This record gives sequence, C-alpha cells and structure tokens, in this order.
Amino acid sequence: MSPYEFDIGIIGGGAAGLTIASGAAQLGAKVMLIEQEDRLGGDCLHYGCVPSKTLIKSAHVYHQMKHAPAFGLPEVAIPPVDFRQVADRIRSVVATIQKHDSEERFCSLGAKVMFGQPRFVDEHAVQVNGTSISAARWVIATGSSPAVPPIPGLADTPHLTNKEIFYLDTLPPTLIILGAGPIGIEMAQAFNRLGTRVTVINRSPRILGKEDKDMADAVVQILASEGVQFVLDASIKQVDHVHGQARVTLTDPTDKHRQMSADALLVATGRSPNTQGLGLTAIDIPVERTGIPVDNRLRTRHKHIYAAGDVTGGFQFTHAAGYDGGIVIANAVFRLPRKATYTWLPWVTYTDPELASIGMNETMAKKAGIEYTVFTEAFKDNDRALAEGESQGKIKLLLNEKEKPIGVQILGPGAGNLISEWVAAFNGNVKLSTLAGAIHPYPTIAEINKRVAGTFLSPKIFSPTIRKGLKFFFNLKGRACHMTD
Repeated sequence: MSPYEFDIGIIGGGAAGLTIASGAAQLGAKVMLIEQEDRLGGDCLHYGCVPSKTLIKSAHVYHQMKHAPAFGLPEVAIPPVDFRQVADRIRSVVATIQKHDSEERFCSLGAKVMFGQPRFVDEHAVQVNGTSISAARWVIATGSSPAVPPIPGLADTPHLTNKEIFYLDTLPPTLIILGAGPIGIEMAQAFNRLGTRVTVINRSPRILGKEDKDMADAVVQILASEGVQFVLDASIKQVDHVHGQARVTLTDPTDKHRQMSADALLVATGRSPNTQGLGLTAIDIPVERTGIPVDNRLRTRHKHIYAAGDVTGGFQFTHAAGYDGGIVIANAVFRLPRKATYTWLPWVTYTDPELASIGMNETMAKKAGIEYTVFTEAFKDNDRALAEGESQGKIKLLLNEKEKPIGVQILGPGAGNLISEWVAAFNGNVKLSTLAGAIHPYPTIAEINKRVAGTFLSPKIFSPTIRKGLKFFFNLKGRACHMTD
C-alpha cells in the first residue's frame, strides 16, 4: 500500500500535463493535476497555437479579399479592419476548445484538478493553497514564457509579447517586432496583411535560424513583397518610450546608428522555462538557463520526478509536449523503459505559404558531417497549385550516401498538411518506391510528394542500362521521333 495520497501528481495544465492526466486517469491511476493559472489549456490554447492560427486565418481571408482580381473577380472596396472583431473571434475559438480542457471533463475522467501555486516541500510532496499533497510520482510540465532580453530601456518601455498581441483593442498603425523566429515572422505577415506597417528587427543576418538559408530567404522575399520591412544583422542599443511610441536605437550591418519608432513593439526573442516558485533547488533538482535537465526517459535527477514539454528546454512545440506526455505515461504508469526520440519530429512555421520540416535539413546534415544529396520539386510545376494561384515555394528531399531519406522541407501551400505524409512514411519505414508508386488523386497539391520521390527514382528506372536490357530481351526499336526530324 502506497504511503502517498496520489499515484501521480502533475504540475502544469498545458499540452504535456493534460496528456498525462488524461491517460493516467483513464488507466486507473489516482491523479492530481495542479495548474498555476485560473484555467487549463496552457500557453498554446490561450496565447500561442490556437489564437495565432485563428489570427492568421483572418489575415489570410482579408488578404484574399483585397486581391480578388488575381482570381478573375471584380475589385471591391474593403474597409479597414476592426481588430476588436478579430480579437472577439479569437476569444470565441479559444472558449470552444476550452470546454474540452475544462476541470469538469478531467474530473469525469477521474483526475482531480486544483488551481494554485505549488511548491515542493520534499521529494514526494508539494504545498499548494496551504494544503500538502503527496504523490508517488511527480511530473513538472509548467511550460515556458516569453523571454524578454536585457536591452537597455526595454523593461521601462510598454511592449507586447504573445500574451497580449492577440487581444488588442485596436490594430496598431505601425509595429516593430524584435526577433525573427516563427512567432515573430508569423505575426509580421499577419499584422501586415491586416493593415499594420511592420518592421522586423533581428540580430542575426537571417530569419528562422533553424531552417535552411534558401528556404528562409524565400520567406523573406515573400513577406517583403507584401510590404514587411526587415532590418537584419542589427545590434539593438536602446529602447525608449517617446511621445507614446516605442523607439529602437540600433546599429545596422554598416555600423550606422539608426532610430526607428512604432506605435507598438512586439518582443519575440525566445522562451524561458517556467520554474520559478516551484522550490526545485530545495529538493536538489537543477535548473539550467534552457530548462530542467532530463534523461531520455524524461526523468530528472530524482527518478520518480519527471519533466515534460517546454520546461525541459527541448522542442518548443505543442505536439512535442504531447509526445513527451506519452513517454511519461509509459514510464510512470506502465513502468516500461520507453525512451524519447525526436528523429522524425515535424515542425511548421505558419506563414503563407507555410514552411514545414521533418528530420534533417541541409544545415543539420552539414553540422553532423553527413554526406547528402538533395532532390527538389517546385510548386510552379504542380497543376493544382497553379489553379489556386499558390505557385511559390518548393519541396526538398534529402538522402544520405546510402540513398536513405534523412529529411524533407516544404515551403508551399498547405505544407503543414503535406508533411504529414512524410511523417507516416518515415515512421513506417516506407520506401520511396512505394510512395512514388502510390496513387495520389489528381489534381492535388499533395502530388508534389509523389513527384519528388519520382525525381529520385526516374534516373534509375530510365537508365541506359535498363534501356539496353529491354532492347536485348524484347527487341525494342528505340526512339520514334528526334528533334531534327
């Protein structure tokens, strides 16, 4: 008989915590779920994935309305955006999903939910709202928060993060975005399409640093063609609040000092793990700048205390946090030594067109010293993409020296959906010949997956050796037409 009140205690009601609470409770474990905020769902539901994709959709529709003539439709006068209506739509979508992540639902599954700030008092117990709660196993799944860099004057200048940007009362006429990662780039395009003049400032000479340069540069060209301005390779010296605006003083690549001002300032320079106030030092769990160190079974220094999701400093994606939740359930509930592996973890930047990746890109392969070959197909050669006016971008397939696929990147319409075929193929060890030979409906954008696999196989199938063999065995006569005929 366990001396502890609960089989498993979970701190954090985001993607990882909810996955673990739901699974463990349905498997018969006595579960306590503690959330520090006043509602479940975590950053993704309230300030990240859901509101951002809702905003991006509104901006996409507005952009298409303004470009109706490109589709053979009459030009129409489009009034300015009332951002309160956009924000209301975001709140409505979040509220609908919130019902799925409600306290009542998790209670119905068998998990008890408590709201408050927990603090470890020993290795098996936390104190929350004046109550001590003990569990045989604990999971820290507290997520992450926007990191605000120590730029002089920034703390004293009103600024936005992903916590505020989706719920503004009015659309800012001008916006400066610090940071050119996925959040910064997605918001740059969305707000620019809604009518804001957007400038992106980044200390690196390129955007989306984890992506291949050719793909990232293509995104820059697309956003710049829509009106987004970029100041890259910039060193920010000071931020001030002047006459109701944010003023940024920086040095550009030519060492020239510049000042730029905007009505609003969005800080999108990374994330920090939420570990404050948990009392981790007191129970000898180290916390690094990037997060809580864990082994490949997501265990901390104490083998009965796990950490999952953003708080570990790993991949900052909701689907990665959900995957981590499954790893914890296997280890903490089933007691199976399942190890986390992220080899085929996909990720998507939701610009228009989207940029999706799985496995290694060229940057990663070079860093790992892997020899590779790249095969590409352009969306301008896809019939459905042409019909829909979505011909920008390409797909890249990387094969190693043994001609085994090691990664795919897609910049194009619906890339986030297209990459899912590769998720299934890579995880199922599907051969490229199987993918190339599979029947894809025509006309669909997904045919590009089949075609890039065919691009690799075609030289082998139609090689001189094959032609000679067929001619020898079946007396084929060869070409019927020559360009000189």
